[in-house]
Amino acid sequence: MEILLSEINVPNDLRRLKVEQLEQLSGELRDFIIDKCSENPGHFGASLGTIELTVAIHYVFNTPYDKLIWDVGHQAYAHKILTGRKDAFDTNRKYNGLSGFPKISESEYDAFGVGHASTSISAGLGMAVAARLNNEDRKVIAVIGDGSFSGGMAFEGLNNAGWQNADMLVILNDNNIAIDPNVGALKKYFTNITLSGHYNRLKKSVWNRLGESRFRWALKRLGNTVKSAIFSEGNLFESLGFRYFGPVDGHDINTLVKTLSRLKTIKGAKLLHVVTKKGKGYKPAEENQTEWHAPGTFDKNTGKKLSAVVVDPSKPAKYQDVFGETIVELADQNPKILGITPAMATGCSLNIMMQHFPNRVFDVGIAEAHAVTFSAGLAVAGYMPFCNIYSSFMQRAFDSVIHDVALQKLNVALCLDRGGIVGEDGPTHHGVFDLAYLRLIPNMTVAAPMNEIELRNMMYTAQLPAAGPFSIRYPRGNGVTPNWRVPFEIIPVGKGRILKEGKDIAVLSIGHPGNFAAAAAVRAEKDGISVMHCDMRFVKPIDEEILHAVGKRFKHVITVEDGTVVGGMGSAVADFFALHGYECCVEMLGVPDKFIQQGTVQELQAKCGFDVEGIYRTVARLTKHD
Repeated sequence: MEILLSEINVPNDLRRLKVEQLEQLSGELRDFIIDKCSENPGHFGASLGTIELTVAIHYVFNTPYDKLIWDVGHQAYAHKILTGRKDAFDTNRKYNGLSGFPKISESEYDAFGVGHASTSISAGLGMAVAARLNNEDRKVIAVIGDGSFSGGMAFEGLNNAGWQNADMLVILNDNNIAIDPNVGALKKYFTNITLSGHYNRLKKSVWNRLGESRFRWALKRLGNTVKSAIFSEGNLFESLGFRYFGPVDGHDINTLVKTLSRLKTIKGAKLLHVVTKKGKGYKPAEENQTEWHAPGTFDKNTGKKLSAVVVDPSKPAKYQDVFGETIVELADQNPKILGITPAMATGCSLNIMMQHFPNRVFDVGIAEAHAVTFSAGLAVAGYMPFCNIYSSFMQRAFDSVIHDVALQKLNVALCLDRGGIVGEDGPTHHGVFDLAYLRLIPNMTVAAPMNEIELRNMMYTAQLPAAGPFSIRYPRGNGVTPNWRVPFEIIPVGKGRILKEGKDIAVLSIGHPGNFAAAAAVRAEKDGISVMHCDMRFVKPIDEEILHAVGKRFKHVITVEDGTVVGGMGSAVADFFALHGYECCVEMLGVPDKFIQQGTVQELQAKCGFDVEGIYRTVARLTKHD
């Protein structure tokens, strides 16, 4: 049998195929992704689930002139392969390689850069309105998963697009799962539509009887209230001004091509409901969709994971698991403690608490701002919420932190997982801004643990009645202390630790990179350089006693943080020295004022200069002239 994929380099090549060949091509794409991702890990299950949909879209629409926007981008590997990046796909998510997400600067086929949920409809609406203003007959397609629909921004986009009757197509990719299974009333609504054919049979009947133009005119005259009476189940999307089509089988390539071809000729705001299966075509991924969202390396023939981490209690645990185990201990002691997550229960290890206290953990769906304000409401009622959100996603809840938590001095613990450089997911997921953007908020305590024991004690301190708004950020990956299950201790808020005395230079660190600084200080000591090392623990309030002592004694000070140096701890230290007249030269090591690409965590930390080698080099450089 002829191998089709070898001849497909851009969508124009795809459009020369016969419709009957598209199923074979989809199978070849699936095999290609399985083969490549087994050796070079990535977002696996989501991309397998949208292969037929991707082929059909590029076959029917004139991309890149017609604009295709993917929401989040976990599902876009087939898109990348079909749009000129097949030969470079081995470099996916690697340093200086392809981004793991659609990226405008990477390809003209990537109409919009993505990585966070619920942005596609708003971006697509902007492009559709621009096409109308420019008198262009340009089609706009936004593909969004049912998980992303729980984000408020998706509804804001729908509301505006339906009101404007924008000429765009929204494709709802309904697979009933994001990373963890979806939750909420919207999930139930999608399920009801999928399971019941009554609405669509009746709609199709009326459509056929009246004809397209008369059908549309009649419904406009009748209005949404009467329309809902005709279509007894009603339809959320129709009520928002969208023409609703579906649900259709997202793995039936022939039906997809026919449906998209028809929708291409219909003007106005349209929504196509496509039902797919995450992990489609690879049995292990179909059977365990959460685990195979991003499985690491695996044997493609057996499904055995090659990069699976075997938990060894004698070795350091992941920070997220320390959080998950610790909150269960605290919840056992304090019945007011609750866990909140925006659709990341497994990722942040709140699934551990779910097993012990199922009625005290709330997955609110992909809705970060709601998660924070929901936590604020719980705090007003006397509960102690631990709201766990990845650092880069907490950016989406910035106003909620200010207006709903900090302004009202509410006792809410914001636990920011994946703080700092996260690796192969790249700039959309690096959690490098939280220390800076939380530091500027009044009433906030901003803390970062150097190790697992510090994380436990910060969590213990945050749940005390007088703690107030309290953020704790920690990195992706493992800690450094195997025996971290120790009795809780209160950490005095705003107090750091002097880990090592020295006389030549001072190094002030925050969070996990303090371990790099400690190793660099030991290395420098062997070279005859005496380094004072302080673990600051808090960016706000910052330990002024330590800063006064350092400012009086040292000419050179190095700050180390896994976050942006603009507005971060280094800026706080420099501001303090300037305010109090200390003539210290502050060298800030951290993430520079630019977006950092994808790569391994170690590669990127070295590139930014705050790994052990980078800190050591800076110490040596600043002390050799003294």
